[in-house]
Amino acid sequence: MTLVEYKKALVKFAPIESFSAGMELIGQEVKALRSKLGSLDGARVVVRGGEAYITGMTIPPYQPANMPKGYDPERPRRLLLTKKEIATLLVEEAKKGLTIIPLEVYSTGRLVKARIAIVRGKGKADRREDLKKRDAERETGRVLKNR
Repeated sequence: MTLVEYKKALVKFAPIESFSAGMELIGQEVKALRSKLGSLDGARVVVRGGEAYITGMTIPPYQPANMPKGYDPERPRRLLLTKKEIATLLVEEAKKGLTIIPLEVYSTGRLVKARIAIVRGKGKADRREDLKKRDAERETGRVLKNR
């Protein structure tokens, strides 16, 4: 079940490869995410010291009165990946023009996971092409429906 998603990701970026990763969260953050609170706008994944972190992801307090002192809603959250996946991300992050972003945060039973992707930014021309394709598909769907 999708809890939070980065809706503009597929408009702004072209995905190359995606991964599923567990997230290291505190209990109140899990409750906030299950309540559909949170935002991935402007979030990205960085690899430092052999570990991957999501930065820029905002999870507001579930109950502001009960949050611990000094809680930072935009703190970096560690991703749980295998060493092989982290090595792949490190190599791809170093390449020019590529970045790693979270596409969505979802739950599988008790676990909260993030779907991350290695992406390349789209230019204006690429975005226009996508709009043209979408409009053409919509138009053909209308024509076939009216038959």
